[in-house]
Amino acid sequence: MKVIVAKECGFCHGVRNAIKIAEEVVEREKEVYSLGPIIHNKDVVERLAKSGLKTVDDIDDIVSGTVLIRSHGAAACQIEELKSKGVNIVDATCVLVKRVQQIARELEGEGYQVVIIGDENHPEVKAVGSYAKDVIIIADESDLHKLPSKGEIGVICQTTKGPEHFGKMLGAIAKHGFSELKVINTLCKETIKRQESAVELCRQVDIMLVLGGLESANTRRLVELCKKYNNQTFHLQNWEEFDKSILLGKSIAGVTAGASTPKWIIDEFVENLTAFDSSK
Repeated sequence: MKVIVAKECGFCHGVRNAIKIAEEVVEREKEVYSLGPIIHNKDVVERLAKSGLKTVDDIDDIVSGTVLIRSHGAAACQIEELKSKGVNIVDATCVLVKRVQQIARELEGEGYQVVIIGDENHPEVKAVGSYAKDVIIIADESDLHKLPSKGEIGVICQTTKGPEHFGKMLGAIAKHGFSELKVINTLCKETIKRQESAVELCRQVDIMLVLGGLESANTRRLVELCKKYNNQTFHLQNWEEFDKSILLGKSIAGVTAGASTPKWIIDEFVENLTAFDSSK
């Protein structure tokens, strides 16, 4: 089968840095915890677990040792609680996410009602939202009723959202009453590059395969975008979980991957896909 890989796909700088930090820490420390999965990719999490990284969701499960703050960041209150425990804290938060946390704090300090365009259950949004009081989180237009009818609004966005959604929501927000609207573009440029590259490729192939964790927001967004232009788009985590029957009758396959998908998974998948005989 002919396979074309998107020009921009796989690990972004923030994820690559988090993994590098995690590998270095588990090599030199005996007791290392990650507060939540270091990234949204189970294969990477399992590989690091074999090296000694323990993933926990509750700070109460941490008594001593070293705690790794994942790429999505952690809530301000969680950081303070960890400090009170006296554990060693290693921060692997993406630098862009750290910037958004700081922006949220600054907007509040300037008197703005902080509004985040994003998914309220996403760990990045939860973390960012903790750096200001009474943050309003808007996922889509059904949440617009949460907005105040007056006052000054400061808007930021979950880094993994696309410019189309960001622009659409800004237009909807602008229709509401307020005395001032301040918008800061917090979208990740690497995410946008991957989205544009995926859309370009999916139009050229019979089937589009998007590799990445099922919990990865940026990977799910790639799937949503590609499905708009190619209904033969599928989200999968690796070759072992792949239903090969969907390849039958297809001649050209496109492959892309989310920002938390490692190169070794992409390479293994492409190798197996190239060797697959779709005529059988």
